[in-house]
Order: sequence, then C-alpha cells, then structure tokens
Amino acid sequence: MDATENSKHKEGPIARNIEEQTAKIPSDLFLWAALASMGVSLTLKCLGKKHNALFVGQWAAPFLLLGVYNKIVKTEGHDQAE
Repeated sequence: MDATENSKHKEGPIARNIEEQTAKIPSDLFLWAALASMGVSLTLKCLGKKHNALFVGQWAAPFLLLGVYNKIVKTEGHDQAE
C-alpha cells in the first residue's frame, strides 16, 4: 500500500479520541495487569475456586493485547500523514 492510497483512509473522531486517551496510559500498566491476573488466578486455584481462577486467568491475554495496541498507538499514532 503506497502513501497516496493510505492517505485516503482517515480515522474517525471516535477512534482518534480513543487513541489519544490510550496513548496517555503507560505501557507497563498492561504488563503488570496481565501478571496480576495470573497471580490472582493462581491464588484462587490454590484456594480451590477453580472456575473463578479460570475466569481471572483468561484476562492476561486481553491485557497483553491492549498493551500491544497501546504500543502501536504510541509509535505509529493516528493518521501519520496529517
């Protein structure tokens, strides 16, 4: 995709606002949130609360994905052509 084709596609106002707010969040927060969810999950598993442990343990992947999104927004930004 060349620059002229890419410049035809602009972010909408909602996506732009989300990216502006997301870029303010420290990237470390998502890593710590993922690690915390794994720790809480382990604790719940040790306490015999299997279903709650599985539920909380599944939060790690979305936190890490949000961290990747956060990093992309910080490095690439929105509408670089502007």
